[in-house]
Amino acid sequence: MNGWERVDYIKPAPDFHFTPSFGFDETFDLVGAEVRNLSENVGLTEVCGFNRIEITGRDAHAFLDRMICGRLQRREGRVGLSYLLNHQGNIKGEATIANLPRSDRGPARIWYGSAAASEYHDMDWLTAHVRPEEDVHLRSLTNDQTILVLAGPKARAVLAECARGDWSAEAFPWLSVRECHVGHAPATVMGVSFSGELAYEIHVPNASLYAAYLALREAGERHGLTLFGTRAVESMRLEKGFLHWKADLITEFDPYETGLSRFVAPDKGDFIGRDALIGRKADGPRRKLVTLRLQTASAPAHPGASLMFDDRVVGTVTSAGYGHRVRMNLAYAFVQPDLTHIGRVLQADICGDLIPAEVIPPSPYDPDFDLLRNRA
Repeated sequence: MNGWERVDYIKPAPDFHFTPSFGFDETFDLVGAEVRNLSENVGLTEVCGFNRIEITGRDAHAFLDRMICGRLQRREGRVGLSYLLNHQGNIKGEATIANLPRSDRGPARIWYGSAAASEYHDMDWLTAHVRPEEDVHLRSLTNDQTILVLAGPKARAVLAECARGDWSAEAFPWLSVRECHVGHAPATVMGVSFSGELAYEIHVPNASLYAAYLALREAGERHGLTLFGTRAVESMRLEKGFLHWKADLITEFDPYETGLSRFVAPDKGDFIGRDALIGRKADGPRRKLVTLRLQTASAPAHPGASLMFDDRVVGTVTSAGYGHRVRMNLAYAFVQPDLTHIGRVLQADICGDLIPAEVIPPSPYDPDFDLLRNRA
């Protein structure tokens, strides 16, 4: 990821190798086991390379409010998810905005976090839009810190055993941020999740990574902690309707077409892309992002694959994979608006075969789908 190496999956033995294939391979059951233990107990992984920009200055919040299309989270100790648009009103980027707790040692700090691949993209975009009269300072922390993700129903118990403080749901609710120590390692902990489970992002300086890792592994032994990789993360985020930048979040489409209307506040005042977005909404969607359930267990869909209806191409797959918790072969795709109602069956081109693909709610965890409740 942007030059950073991440764990793909955990090998059962050093000499294990999977067979290259366009279908599901020998890692299928391994990833399923990683997901299963995480959803029943607790899992740990490292996601190095995520873009992290520290923003300071008296105009920092006003600057960010102009950059994003929704309501800006300004509360100290809280985290918000935000979207940036280009001047055509389409999606430019996605960011978590974390307002670190104030201390007597320095100014208010905001952490802007985004995908690893957006490191230079986002810094360039933000820097280009700081006005000469604004007191705004941007500093990259991407190469200085890494992230350990602790996820699963027992994650809170593990964190409480190796980090001081009250980690109860009342003292540290979802979308909170706090500075602390994990073992001997200084850390900034955020209550956020890309898996749909109870989870924490534990940001630590690179030099303290191993110390934090050992503390978490030791605390996790009695709670059944195991490691997991990016294939497990991909499976879980597809189930929850969470989108990837430059896969599902692309500049060809606006937030309404991408199903992100709850993150848009056109009445809040001026922001980049606002006028264009209002015009685009009035014109109506050209495509809409949907979740599909594929009627095959042999292979996933692949990004760029076509969706067919009545012998014509009506959409394109953006990302896909198997959801091990809901036991579904899932795909996201941009589809013609008139073909996006729940229950519509299209055909997905998977390695030359046309496979039935049913439009389902954005997440199989949707209450209307009545499969699984949201553990987070």
